[in-house]
Amino acid sequence: MTDEHPNAPTPIFVIAGPTATGKTDLAVAAAQALDAEIVGADSMQVYRRMNIGTATPTLDELRGTPHHMIDVVNPDETYDVATYIAQADKVIARIAAGGRRVLLVGGTGLYIRVLLHGLQAGPPPDPDLRDEITAKANELGWPSLHMELADLDPRTARRLHPNDGVRILRALEVVRQSGVPISKWQDDHAFEEDRYPTAIVGLDQPKELLHSRIDSRVDGMIRDGFASEVESLIDAGYPPTLKPMQALGYKRMCEYIAGDLSMGEAIEKTKTDTRRLARRQRKWFNREPGLEWIDPTAIKIIEAAADFFDKAEAK
Repeated sequence: MTDEHPNAPTPIFVIAGPTATGKTDLAVAAAQALDAEIVGADSMQVYRRMNIGTATPTLDELRGTPHHMIDVVNPDETYDVATYIAQADKVIARIAAGGRRVLLVGGTGLYIRVLLHGLQAGPPPDPDLRDEITAKANELGWPSLHMELADLDPRTARRLHPNDGVRILRALEVVRQSGVPISKWQDDHAFEEDRYPTAIVGLDQPKELLHSRIDSRVDGMIRDGFASEVESLIDAGYPPTLKPMQALGYKRMCEYIAGDLSMGEAIEKTKTDTRRLARRQRKWFNREPGLEWIDPTAIKIIEAAADFFDKAEAK
């Protein structure tokens, strides 16, 4: 992945925030008012066949608004932030070429930050070292390599799942090549490059209201057949150990299907996990340069986006 500016930087208005704050509904309203298309920034909505548990917007919810960067890869295919950026850049260029505006919408802070500012995450790949690390993982398993990473770069290890082979591989490669943890490389780069002209707003909800919305979302997912979705994924050959199957909600449904949890326990654990995710997302976006927290209403979003696009397009 490079950090070069796109050939013709396109103004992008970003609607970010924790899960269940109403980003999709408000983005659709703004897109329809402003002749825009939506580019998703969600690390789980990229997976096909994983729609209920990821709250991927339905055709009815989108109301005819084009929504890109959802359902782009199978659950067992490798997908990382570099792939996301490469695909999103092409989508943004196509939208701009069609004369429409771009709304970037989602809760995956890393995707948003790297798309907007780029990322230098260490030295270039070393094929021989990668082969060595991969061979060791094939012999001992990625959790063993995760433990090794915890000794060399505990900060990065804390945020990675023990089976996240793609990121564990890269983190080990960087620290073993350079002697410097990948987390330090990222700190030093500080995401300072602007790849697109942007404005970013975060949707803010009172804690009690957000928790209520999370509970309602999880209950709705169950009514919509979340357990059946997970069963169909397992039947299709996607095992519970697969990284996306260990993600929010899916892990608990896998435990329910395996008989390790009752449905009630799986639901309550999913609600608790989702509240924790929302706190982490809020903390991430609090550190996002230039982000303005606003009330999550359509008129606020439309006014802020219209003002940004008017000024950007007047330059």
